[in-house]
Amino acid sequence: MFDLGWTELLVIGIVALIVVGPKDLPGMFRTVGNFVGKAKGMARDFSKAMNDAADEAGVRDVSNTFKKASNPIGSAMDEVKRTAKEATDSFTQDTMAGPKKSRLSEERQAQADKIRQKSAEAAEARLAKEAQARADAEAAAARDAAPAKAAKTAKTTKSTKAAKDQPAGSSSEDKA
Repeated sequence: MFDLGWTELLVIGIVALIVVGPKDLPGMFRTVGNFVGKAKGMARDFSKAMNDAADEAGVRDVSNTFKKASNPIGSAMDEVKRTAKEATDSFTQDTMAGPKKSRLSEERQAQADKIRQKSAEAAEARLAKEAQARADAEAAAARDAAPAKAAKTAKTTKSTKAAKDQPAGSSSEDKA
Protein backbone atom coordinates (compact mmCIF):
# COMPACT_ATOMS: atom_id res chain seq x y z
CA MET A 1 0.00 0.00 0.00
CA PHE A 2 2.58 2.58 1.09
CA ASP A 3 5.48 0.39 -0.07
CA LEU A 4 7.42 0.63 3.17
CA GLY A 5 10.37 -1.68 3.81
CA TRP A 6 11.78 -2.89 7.11
CA THR A 7 14.29 -0.05 7.36
CA GLU A 8 11.61 2.60 6.87
CA LEU A 9 9.39 0.96 9.49
CA LEU A 10 12.35 0.84 11.91
CA VAL A 11 13.02 4.56 11.41
CA ILE A 12 9.31 5.38 11.93
CA GLY A 13 9.28 3.25 15.11
CA ILE A 14 12.36 5.01 16.55
CA VAL A 15 10.93 8.46 15.75
CA ALA A 16 7.56 7.47 17.30
CA LEU A 17 9.38 6.20 20.40
CA ILE A 18 11.21 9.53 20.80
CA VAL A 19 8.20 11.75 20.01
CA VAL A 20 5.41 9.85 21.79
CA GLY A 21 7.45 8.24 24.53
CA PRO A 22 7.67 4.65 25.73
CA LYS A 23 4.58 4.95 27.97
CA ASP A 24 2.06 5.97 25.30
CA LEU A 25 3.61 3.98 22.41
CA PRO A 26 1.49 0.76 22.83
CA GLY A 27 -1.74 2.81 22.91
CA MET A 28 -0.70 4.70 19.78
CA PHE A 29 0.09 1.46 17.91
CA ARG A 30 -3.30 0.05 18.99
CA THR A 31 -5.06 3.18 17.66
CA VAL A 32 -3.13 3.04 14.37
CA GLY A 33 -3.96 -0.69 14.04
CA ASN A 34 -7.68 0.00 14.56
CA PHE A 35 -7.55 2.80 11.97
CA VAL A 36 -5.81 0.55 9.39
CA GLY A 37 -8.34 -2.25 10.07
CA LYS A 38 -11.28 0.12 9.52
CA ALA A 39 -9.70 1.44 6.31
CA LYS A 40 -9.24 -2.12 4.96
CA GLY A 41 -12.85 -2.97 5.85
CA MET A 42 -14.13 0.10 4.04
CA ALA A 43 -12.00 -0.75 0.98
CA ARG A 44 -13.35 -4.30 0.98
CA ASP A 45 -16.95 -3.08 1.21
CA PHE A 46 -16.36 -0.58 -1.60
CA SER A 47 -14.81 -3.29 -3.81
CA LYS A 48 -17.74 -5.66 -3.13
CA ALA A 49 -20.26 -2.95 -3.93
CA MET A 50 -18.50 -2.18 -7.22
CA ASN A 51 -18.45 -5.86 -8.20
CA ASP A 52 -22.14 -6.23 -7.39
CA ALA A 53 -22.98 -3.15 -9.48
CA ALA A 54 -20.91 -4.51 -12.36
CA ASP A 55 -22.76 -7.85 -12.19
CA GLU A 56 -26.12 -6.10 -12.26
CA ALA A 57 -25.08 -4.03 -15.26
CA GLY A 58 -23.92 -7.10 -17.22
CA VAL A 59 -20.24 -6.20 -17.33
CA ARG A 60 -19.30 -9.79 -16.58
CA ASP A 61 -21.19 -10.98 -19.67
CA VAL A 62 -19.39 -8.39 -21.79
CA SER A 63 -16.02 -9.43 -20.37
CA ASN A 64 -16.82 -13.10 -21.16
CA THR A 65 -17.70 -12.09 -24.72
CA PHE A 66 -14.40 -10.21 -25.06
CA LYS A 67 -12.55 -13.20 -23.67
CA LYS A 68 -14.20 -15.53 -26.19
CA ALA A 69 -13.43 -13.16 -29.05
CA SER A 70 -9.79 -12.73 -28.06
CA ASN A 71 -9.15 -16.42 -27.33
CA PRO A 72 -11.37 -18.62 -29.52
CA ILE A 73 -9.48 -21.85 -28.80
CA GLY A 74 -9.78 -21.37 -25.05
CA SER A 75 -13.48 -20.62 -25.27
CA ALA A 76 -14.00 -23.64 -27.54
CA MET A 77 -12.22 -25.84 -24.99
CA ASP A 78 -14.42 -24.37 -22.26
CA GLU A 79 -17.49 -25.39 -24.27
CA VAL A 80 -16.08 -28.89 -24.79
CA LYS A 81 -15.47 -29.24 -21.05
CA ARG A 82 -18.96 -27.98 -20.24
CA THR A 83 -20.55 -30.40 -22.73
CA ALA A 84 -18.49 -33.31 -21.42
CA LYS A 85 -19.52 -32.49 -17.86
CA GLU A 86 -23.19 -32.35 -18.87
CA ALA A 87 -22.89 -35.69 -20.68
CA THR A 88 -21.20 -37.28 -17.68
CA ASP A 89 -23.84 -35.91 -15.34
CA SER A 90 -26.71 -37.17 -17.52
CA PHE A 91 -25.07 -40.62 -17.84
CA THR A 92 -24.64 -40.79 -14.07
CA GLN A 93 -28.27 -39.83 -13.56
CA ASP A 94 -29.41 -42.49 -16.07
CA THR A 95 -27.44 -45.25 -14.37
CA MET A 96 -28.53 -44.18 -10.90
CA ALA A 97 -32.20 -43.84 -11.88
CA GLY A 98 -33.00 -47.48 -11.10
CA PRO A 99 -35.93 -48.94 -13.08
CA LYS A 100 -35.51 -46.48 -15.95
CA LYS A 101 -32.51 -47.99 -17.79
CA SER A 102 -31.18 -47.12 -21.20
CA ARG A 103 -30.56 -49.65 -23.97
CA LEU A 104 -26.83 -49.52 -23.35
CA SER A 105 -27.22 -50.47 -19.71
CA GLU A 106 -29.51 -53.39 -20.69
CA GLU A 107 -26.83 -54.67 -23.08
CA ARG A 108 -24.22 -54.32 -20.38
CA GLN A 109 -26.45 -56.15 -17.92
CA ALA A 110 -26.90 -59.03 -20.40
CA GLN A 111 -23.14 -59.22 -20.94
CA ALA A 112 -22.52 -59.17 -17.19
CA ASP A 113 -25.02 -62.02 -16.73
CA LYS A 114 -23.25 -64.08 -19.42
CA ILE A 115 -19.89 -63.44 -17.77
CA ARG A 116 -21.26 -64.48 -14.37
CA GLN A 117 -22.75 -67.66 -15.85
CA LYS A 118 -19.51 -68.64 -17.60
CA SER A 119 -17.53 -67.91 -14.43
CA ALA A 120 -19.89 -70.07 -12.38
CA GLU A 121 -19.58 -72.95 -14.89
CA ALA A 122 -15.79 -72.67 -14.87
CA ALA A 123 -15.74 -72.65 -11.07
CA GLU A 124 -17.98 -75.75 -10.89
CA ALA A 125 -15.75 -77.57 -13.40
CA ARG A 126 -12.65 -76.64 -11.42
CA LEU A 127 -14.23 -77.84 -8.17
CA ALA A 128 -15.25 -81.12 -9.83
CA LYS A 129 -11.69 -81.66 -11.10
CA GLU A 130 -10.28 -80.93 -7.63
CA ALA A 131 -12.73 -83.38 -6.03
CA GLN A 132 -11.80 -86.05 -8.59
CA ALA A 133 -8.09 -85.44 -8.00
CA ARG A 134 -8.60 -85.76 -4.24
CA ALA A 135 -10.54 -89.00 -4.68
CA ASP A 136 -7.79 -90.39 -6.96
CA ALA A 137 -5.13 -89.41 -4.44
CA GLU A 138 -7.03 -91.11 -1.59
CA ALA A 139 -7.49 -94.27 -3.66
CA ALA A 140 -3.80 -94.33 -4.55
CA ALA A 141 -2.86 -93.84 -0.90
CA ALA A 142 -5.18 -96.69 0.08
CA ARG A 143 -3.63 -98.99 -2.58
CA ASP A 144 -0.11 -98.10 -1.42
CA ALA A 145 -1.06 -98.59 2.22
CA ALA A 146 -2.59 -102.08 1.65
CA PRO A 147 0.69 -103.91 0.73
CA ALA A 148 2.57 -102.12 3.50
CA LYS A 149 -0.11 -103.12 6.00
CA ALA A 150 0.00 -106.72 4.79
CA ALA A 151 3.79 -106.78 5.14
CA LYS A 152 3.56 -105.32 8.63
CA THR A 153 0.92 -107.89 9.58
CA ALA A 154 3.09 -110.72 8.24
CA LYS A 155 6.11 -109.45 10.15
CA THR A 156 4.07 -109.18 13.36
CA THR A 157 2.77 -112.72 12.82
CA LYS A 158 6.29 -114.12 12.35
CA SER A 159 7.59 -112.46 15.52
CA THR A 160 4.60 -113.71 17.50
CA LYS A 161 5.14 -117.26 16.19
CA ALA A 162 8.84 -117.12 17.02
CA ALA A 163 8.06 -115.99 20.53
CA LYS A 164 5.68 -118.93 21.01
CA ASP A 165 8.32 -121.39 19.81
CA GLN A 166 10.89 -120.29 22.42
CA PRO A 167 10.88 -121.84 25.88
CA ALA A 168 9.38 -119.69 28.63
CA GLY A 169 12.60 -118.89 30.54
CA SER A 170 14.86 -118.19 27.57
CA SER A 171 15.10 -115.10 25.43
CA SER A 172 16.77 -114.28 22.18
CA GLU A 173 19.56 -112.50 24.12
CA ASP A 174 20.42 -115.65 26.05
CA LYS A 175 21.02 -117.55 22.81
CA ALA A 176 23.39 -114.90 21.52
